[in-house]
Amino acid sequence: MNKSRPLPTEEERNAIRDGVRAVVSRFGDDYWLARDEDGIFPREFHKAMAEAGWLGITMPEEYGGTGLGVTEAAIMMHEVASHGGGMAAASTVHINLFGPHPIVVKGTPEQKARWVPRLISGQDQVAFGFTEPDAGLNTTRIKTFAEKVPGGYVVRGQKVWTSTAQVANKIMLLTRTIKYEDCKRPTDGITIFYADLDRSKIDVQRIPKMGRKAVDSNAIFIDGLFVPEEDRIGEEGKGFSYILHSLNPERILIAVEAIGIGQDALRRATRYAKERVVFDRPIGQNQGIQHPLAEKWMYLESAWLMAMRAAELYDTGRPCGAEANSAKFLGARAGHDAAWQAVMTLGGFGYAKEYHVERLYREAALTRLAPITEQLILSFIAEKVLELPKSY
Repeated sequence: MNKSRPLPTEEERNAIRDGVRAVVSRFGDDYWLARDEDGIFPREFHKAMAEAGWLGITMPEEYGGTGLGVTEAAIMMHEVASHGGGMAAASTVHINLFGPHPIVVKGTPEQKARWVPRLISGQDQVAFGFTEPDAGLNTTRIKTFAEKVPGGYVVRGQKVWTSTAQVANKIMLLTRTIKYEDCKRPTDGITIFYADLDRSKIDVQRIPKMGRKAVDSNAIFIDGLFVPEEDRIGEEGKGFSYILHSLNPERILIAVEAIGIGQDALRRATRYAKERVVFDRPIGQNQGIQHPLAEKWMYLESAWLMAMRAAELYDTGRPCGAEANSAKFLGARAGHDAAWQAVMTLGGFGYAKEYHVERLYREAALTRLAPITEQLILSFIAEKVLELPKSY
């Protein structure tokens, strides 16, 4: 269970928003449209966020971080996603917030001192090799295997949807050190490593995709990667339990990012509806335009309240699984639907890249798919909240 911590005051929340906005507002629509076109990782944005200290918002203070909670991180990521960058901007930053959490929770003091300051400063970028093509969300079925050898392990296997592997110099790997069929429990025998991304042993192949082009996704093939024993996180075979610590924060952050994208799109659609005149009247005067936009505002605001509820529960040491999963479901739906309504409001111009809402729609689509599907969230709520029989 996470430790209880005081919640931020309204003044502290506003200070976070103002500080983050001062950075993200330097990167306008033209910058993010260019990154959507060329697919180049937004290094300038990543560097600016690092220099302002935001990459360490949840990291321990003794290693250079700010030591704040998920509530503060959610406020930060909502602001990051709300200014035109969408998931490209958000993913550039949020990997630092929940991705390295196993290091913070189970890393030794030596490991934290060696790794965390470099993540906070932006010196290191880390890719996450968790998902596998034949396992999907059934993490216990991963096959990437780390064989014990003198001084460490040799890893072989493959991963898919590995973010930032084109630019990263480090990789967090989820492996098996005992084969699935040899374990007493499916969750046994899984081990986490934080290793150098050795490109002589790891073949990285970029996956062309619908959105978030600037933050690459990859299929990776690992053949004979040596990882020293001092780069193993926690106990051998106990890795599955370590990743559970980051699941609820991840869902909360994805939720607020989706909400931020939806609110950004809604603002653009509302502005256009006020200015666009057809049949001698602004189209925003028509209820056919007004009502869907008003409805999307209500859904976005409701999803935000659920996300903040989940964050506050987490930060005060209380169970938040149902709320975090619900926030992710509702936030992704609300953000996606608001972005699509923005496209519909602009009509033909909504389909044009120069108005940016088509890009925001593509960015929002990802939040409904990852890191967990809507169907698994519904199954979780049915089983854990409604106490219905487990369906899978």
